[in-house]
Amino acid sequence: MSETAKLTRGSVRGHLVGQTLPMVFGVAAIMSVGLIDAYFIGQLGAQELAAVSFIFPITIAISSLGVGVMVGINSVIARALGEGDVARAERRANFGAALALVSGVVLGLLLYLLLDPLFRLMQAPDELLPLIREYMRPYALGLPVLLLQMGLNGVLRGQGEARKTSYVSLTYSGANWILDPILITGAFGIGGFGVAGAAYASIIGFGIAILVALWLIKDAQLPIRPSTIPQCDVKESTKAIMSVAGPAAFSNAINPIGLSVLTALLASQGEAAIAGFGAAGRLQAFATVPLLALSGSIGAIVGQNWGARRADRSRRAMKWSAAFCVAYGLATAILLYFTGSWFADFFTNDPAVIEEFSRYLAISVWGYAGFGLLIVANGALNAVDKAGFALAQSAARVFLVMLPFGWILRASWGSEAIYAAELVANLAGGALAAFVVWRVLRSGPGDEETGTTNR
Repeated sequence: MSETAKLTRGSVRGHLVGQTLPMVFGVAAIMSVGLIDAYFIGQLGAQELAAVSFIFPITIAISSLGVGVMVGINSVIARALGEGDVARAERRANFGAALALVSGVVLGLLLYLLLDPLFRLMQAPDELLPLIREYMRPYALGLPVLLLQMGLNGVLRGQGEARKTSYVSLTYSGANWILDPILITGAFGIGGFGVAGAAYASIIGFGIAILVALWLIKDAQLPIRPSTIPQCDVKESTKAIMSVAGPAAFSNAINPIGLSVLTALLASQGEAAIAGFGAAGRLQAFATVPLLALSGSIGAIVGQNWGARRADRSRRAMKWSAAFCVAYGLATAILLYFTGSWFADFFTNDPAVIEEFSRYLAISVWGYAGFGLLIVANGALNAVDKAGFALAQSAARVFLVMLPFGWILRASWGSEAIYAAELVANLAGGALAAFVVWRVLRSGPGDEETGTTNR
């Protein structure tokens, strides 16, 4: 067993709690930024809000690429530490951070040059293009900052430093909370920059988060030392990171794509259905924060133990995680099922929207446990270099179950077909993910005897 990887020793349950709890706060903080942005941009006017609606899918797709890079760095570091090869873990950490920065430069330049063709392809009206450019030009030039911040988060996650990762996320979110009203609408005698202000706030927030991450990494097991990068085999290191990062990025992007198509299918059911679906979706996003946090934290635990040839501990971590997904998913489902109308009153006073909001929750909440199993299993699969399996089951959930179900039944079931499509997809996806991850972890790299402290 590696003595360099702290997650290979001690209680598995204790590590799950210790790694996940800080990430709950970090994930919730990150998700709150979108709500804050939408609130202040909404004060600018309907056109600005419409422009952001076109921008949102692009920023989500780019964020998914960043998350993929972060997961790839996390995976290679965790496994190297588990194997006891600290020198390789340090090289991969520094190379991964550099790779994230270079990826941000390339993506940023491409996005900047292709802005108009991209948004014309998305059928953005001519009158909205100036507003879209206002946001996207600084955002594109700031992509190196975004990708570097995510890369540094991957360095921290791979070492099992979940608490420090949450500090970085809270720093970025806190900066946005403060800067949004100042830079978007104007405050304290400072004139706002309109839609562009939201982009400036994000870039500055990521820049501040980078400084905090570098400060926290300084005292971690694997410090940032660029002098180790020339010692790397560039081809091998890039392949190791991207073999996980590529599939993980697409896997993260698939769910937003599927929900976008469901929204388009729902449009035929009227504005109330769209509004109810969107508002309930925001509530649902917060309800599933603990599941998202667990999916982010399990990678370091499974990866380090897998590298240390402790597949028994990796399986144990997945068992406890699966039990939490089922228990939390069902408890949350019961709560939201009986309180859907009450929560709807916070978003709207339109009876038609409240009815759709409640109907969506009454159906979709019963799939939370399955959704949790899917994303946590994906986190474990990415950690053991099986990102292709994670991508395949995410794609199957959306393209083989969710979209066909909604498309075929919407004519006879109306909006309920869309809500049921999400439910069935989550249940089927969770069942498939549980089966796949258990088969993978059961055929592990080799076990050692389990001591009494390895619960």
